Amino acid sequence: MAPVATAENVASTNGPSNGSEAHPLKAVSTKVFNPFYSPSAGDFDDSEGDAAYEFAKYKPYFPDVKWAPLKEQPIIERALLADPEKKSLLSAATKIQHLTPALGTEISGIDLRQLTDQQKDELALLIAERGVVFLRDQELTIQEQLDLARHYGPLHKHASTPVPREPGLEEVHVVYNDASRRPDPTAFSKLELWHSDVSYEIQPPSITSLKVIAGPPYGGDTLWTSGYALYSSFSPGFQKYLEGLYAVHSSQAQADGSRAAGHPLRREPIDTVHPIVRVNPATGWKAIYVNPGFTRRIVGLPKAESDAILTLLFRQLGENVDFQVRFHWEPNSIAIWDNRAVTHSATFDFWPHTRHALRATPHGERPISVEDYERQGKVAKDRQIDLWTQQGIPLPAIADASVKPRGYSD
Repeated sequence: MAPVATAENVASTNGPSNGSEAHPLKAVSTKVFNPFYSPSAGDFDDSEGDAAYEFAKYKPYFPDVKWAPLKEQPIIERALLADPEKKSLLSAATKIQHLTPALGTEISGIDLRQLTDQQKDELALLIAERGVVFLRDQELTIQEQLDLARHYGPLHKHASTPVPREPGLEEVHVVYNDASRRPDPTAFSKLELWHSDVSYEIQPPSITSLKVIAGPPYGGDTLWTSGYALYSSFSPGFQKYLEGLYAVHSSQAQADGSRAAGHPLRREPIDTVHPIVRVNPATGWKAIYVNPGFTRRIVGLPKAESDAILTLLFRQLGENVDFQVRFHWEPNSIAIWDNRAVTHSATFDFWPHTRHALRATPHGERPISVEDYERQGKVAKDRQIDLWTQQGIPLPAIADASVKPRGYSD
């Protein structure tokens, strides 16, 4: 992984004894800033700066408090209560636009503040099916955003990242970057930014929402990639092999980054083991559940084999554009995604502009393996095959050695 975030690497400044100039690399003091593991506290810490900023009360704050370790909590899967056709939700929209075949849908004409419980359940099912849903021009307050999130489960409180300065919002995760610190490409690779939120928790998040309240004039997009599509892309034999594997997800690097930045930890870091292929109970579809941000190794495999498999999975989720959707934010845009089915990554191309967003994060169930899901008498499904079957499309034949690969004309 990348060097620890914000660690200061100060080289010697003493020049050679003969009076000649020191080597330029020996006189440079650098602050290595990894924006993923070490969130910014911002540069508006004085009262004059705060007075000039509309959303100062939602700027990052790092309370020095201690919380008990998380314990497993009961979860109601709201999507299972929804009308499969989602008539109540979709009939209220003025436009429904799927953005890619694999994932991503933008809905127009719906005010999230006005949703009935039935519509909220149908929204959860749509998100579970499409991975991520986008809505613009949403005026809901952070309290209303939290209320919507609570419909889907008990809210997560992050152990190290910032909460708003305004009291009583410890369940809000603040995403904030401004001109005070420039992301340093020596500290991280773009691949490492892909993650599923706090996947190291015993009950990682389900239906998660992020609302941008202030953004740059351009840039600052977020990308999502489908764990369903990643699973579907592999051969049946490799799919079966992956279904029997478990991986370690760790919060240690995030905790180290927080400490290096001088921020307190509200809970101690943990490692948790989750299945590499998890089944989303809302859809019954199988998804690859690893991410470069938090997944460290595969349990029980030789390191070379573990590294090779994780490298393949990480590169496919980060580099295969057929699995991805990209969203350009505007103020009051909101994205709601299913952390069980998708992985996402921010872009940091907008410096020195400010990007400020608020996240509400309900816990989901403990990740369910294919074996555990099917032990309940259910059948876990490959999303792509399931959709083709529903549409009456003949399934592709398994290729044999006599089949010649096809080229592309473009």
